[in-house]
Amino acid sequence: MSIMSKSVLASVLIAAFFVAAGSAAALSVSGSTTVLPFGAQAAEEFNAMQDEIEVSVTGGGSGVGIKNVAEGISDVAMASRPVKDSEKEAYPDQEFVETSIAYDAVCIAVSAAVYDSGVTDLSQEDVMAIYNGEITNWADLGGEDENIYVLGREVGSGTRDTFNEMVMGSSEAETPGVTTNHGSNAEVKTAITNSDKAIGYLGLNYVMDGDLAAIAYEGVEPSAETIKDGSYPLARELYMVTCGEPSEDASVFLRFVTGEDGQAIAEELGFVSTN
Repeated sequence: MSIMSKSVLASVLIAAFFVAAGSAAALSVSGSTTVLPFGAQAAEEFNAMQDEIEVSVTGGGSGVGIKNVAEGISDVAMASRPVKDSEKEAYPDQEFVETSIAYDAVCIAVSAAVYDSGVTDLSQEDVMAIYNGEITNWADLGGEDENIYVLGREVGSGTRDTFNEMVMGSSEAETPGVTTNHGSNAEVKTAITNSDKAIGYLGLNYVMDGDLAAIAYEGVEPSAETIKDGSYPLARELYMVTCGEPSEDASVFLRFVTGEDGQAIAEELGFVSTN
């Protein structure tokens, strides 16, 4: 029997084994709502192309995903930030391994009416003043005489941590100017689009459509180009995280995510490829 024939036979036998077993191996992924659209679409296409591994994906936030992985609830975490020192200290027996899967940006977004009134660019000082509660009316920033509806994210959000660290100066910063906190990027987007005076922060892929606008920050508009060239100040790296080196099944999925097909999905969804 030729080498090729043996290879084909082996593939057939492996496929037959999984069919006979009645179910594929399960791989659970959870975490960041920023990464969620990418993770979910990648899982859907990965599941469709093979029968050996069935990937399921849920959100919850970066902190939830990392906690789930550390406690054995999930196999892989999605995170829009690196693992924190506090998380490493909370699980000293775990060795977190981060795999870079795409680049993104935290965008400062406002209601369409706010943008149309002339508020199209804010400095770090402006945004800090809004979230500190020092500026409360759009008129102080060149807009209409309207109170600012300030949206934030709940504790455990990687996007919140990144915003606090990059804009407010510390991931643990207080933001007393916030009117309401939300559990996901999608909720923030909905709140902005349903208002005519809102501001919030969310991932780049969430501002690609809808009745909201991503404004320039420090004079630079968020885009794939400004993320790639490093000129946008709030660019960030996105990760999938495992405890220890990825299992065989997780490795297969991560190779798909970081490979040509997976990175094409990332770009289609508005992320920036690592390639």
